[in-house]
Amino acid sequence: MEVGPFIKLHRIEQKITQEALARGIVSMSYLSKIENQRTTASPEVVSMLCARLGVQYSNKENAEMKEKFKNWFKLLFEVNDKEEIIAKHDEIQKQLDQTNASGSVMFEIHKIRYYLILEKRNEALKQIHNLHEIASTFDNLQQFYWYKFYGNFHTTQNDFTQAMRMYKHAEDMLNQLQLTEEDVADLQYTIAVTHSKLRNTLEAIEYADKALQTFMKRYYFIRCAECHIILGISYRRIRMYDKAIENYRLAKHLGKLNNNNQVIKLANQNLGYLFSTKGDKQEAIKNYIEVARDTKGNTTARLAAITSLTKEYYAISDIEKTEEMIVAGLDILKDDVQRQKYPFYYYTIYTYKYAIEQDNEKFETHVIDTFIPYLKRHKDYANLAVYNHMVGNHYEHLKRYKDAVHYYKQANLAYEELSNI
Repeated sequence: MEVGPFIKLHRIEQKITQEALARGIVSMSYLSKIENQRTTASPEVVSMLCARLGVQYSNKENAEMKEKFKNWFKLLFEVNDKEEIIAKHDEIQKQLDQTNASGSVMFEIHKIRYYLILEKRNEALKQIHNLHEIASTFDNLQQFYWYKFYGNFHTTQNDFTQAMRMYKHAEDMLNQLQLTEEDVADLQYTIAVTHSKLRNTLEAIEYADKALQTFMKRYYFIRCAECHIILGISYRRIRMYDKAIENYRLAKHLGKLNNNNQVIKLANQNLGYLFSTKGDKQEAIKNYIEVARDTKGNTTARLAAITSLTKEYYAISDIEKTEEMIVAGLDILKDDVQRQKYPFYYYTIYTYKYAIEQDNEKFETHVIDTFIPYLKRHKDYANLAVYNHMVGNHYEHLKRYKDAVHYYKQANLAYEELSNI
């Protein structure tokens, strides 16, 4: 890292003002020029500024540290073992702290992805803010990863439009860089996922196919499975059900070959949704159960399966099984932390709880005043269609036909929005 950005980054991280750092060494305006690379500071000035910050500056990285950075970046790409990722990060950071030296700017940029993998979004945002101050000094490779990981952050915020904008900036830089095929494929897969979230189905297929070709050639079977999931979702959306099932089952097969339960559960969840879409409730339930019964698995996947089973059992009027799923869901969401972390599942489960209890007042207050506004804020038109229609059915059953018509119209409007995406 160049000395100016190095000083600026450490000053910001330590929350020291330019005035405080410059006092007695240089003027504030001169420090600003140093930080923004508009002048070259003398070794004596650099030494004094670094001493005040309690760091040592070197624009050279030893071979050992370079190798450690490289191995840690690879772990972030593969995202296999969080404990190993944490251990390697801490090892590098400890070594840097002991020497009061700087990590490479690439290490600092990759910390954004690191925090996102650990679901520490506030830490990721803090790192983004710190790096934003020196982003203008990044070289092309640093800029590429900056855009990519900034896009990852927007994805965690469900802001897929902004995420796509960042990913496209990264894609525009590919011709200026000599990246590995795996790095290019990872970006293509990420863009495919984002197109899928934005319901740009044909684009999702295009980018997933590109990434799949590279991952197949490199024998990255789990990454292949992830591409098959995106292709399955895309083909389901254009009602090419046989191709969707083929891709989901390929993903499931690859997951079993690699003992990857996460991929297997993701394939089962999507197979369940596909069969539900086709009206095959029993086959849908069969696939959802495979996910829901894994009590030691990923909480998000299990909640998704439980809420899906709640809907399916309710649809076939199996009230006993519906209640069973509601109890299972609420057992996971028993404290405020979990409820705040998984609001969609919390709102869904209570919707069916009040429906089967026939508590009309609570049902209407919960769905109309809380759940539907939540779905509107997140532009979740698919579920807006489902739950507006459910409210319409509710009012029709109560013979409140004017209210029923209103919510049926809202459901149709949501369907129209969905078809326009």
